Amino acid sequence: MKTVKFFYQRNCPFCRKAMRCIDEARAAHPELAAVTVEPIEETDEPEVADRFDYYYVPTFFVGDVKVHEGGILPDEVERVLRMALE
Repeated sequence: MKTVKFFYQRNCPFCRKAMRCIDEARAAHPELAAVTVEPIEETDEPEVADRFDYYYVPTFFVGDVKVHEGGILPDEVERVLRMALE
């Protein structure tokens, strides 16, 4: 199983939606609760954020591979979490 890196900004409404979607996906699909999601607030951890290639938040990496960038829907969050299970 791979870790999901979740880059966000605390004031971003799309990021807050993504956080809710993570919680909802885990509640609806218990197998997804095992996926480790590493939240990285990019303004608090710029040295970490600078090591990854992205422009928009929220952004998800599974391992070191970018799998989603920008606004996200609930089914896309579930897809990202399932990718980490593979």
